[in-house]
Amino acid sequence: MSKRDAYAKKAEARLAEKRAEIDKARAKVRGAGADAELEAKQALDELETKYDAAKRRFGELADAGEDAWEEVSKGFESAWDDVAGAAKKLFARKRS
Repeated sequence: MSKRDAYAKKAEARLAEKRAEIDKARAKVRGAGADAELEAKQALDELETKYDAAKRRFGELADAGEDAWEEVSKGFESAWDDVAGAAKKLFARKRS
């Protein structure tokens, strides 16, 4: 397996894991009180937006040629950092 393929496989697994976390959080938000639900929904929507951006970057990674994938992977990592930050913010809010 090439370095590119290994990276893509790991990135895809990270996306799948985060998708599961988002879906679980969305289900919990539906059961929260009205004020808490509104606040959590806004944070969840922000996380969803950042997740969608990372998923688009992953698509670019899959389409990148051998000579460009490392550069494209930097864009994915940046988008992933945004996802991680939004998730941390959401889950910290849920614990408060």
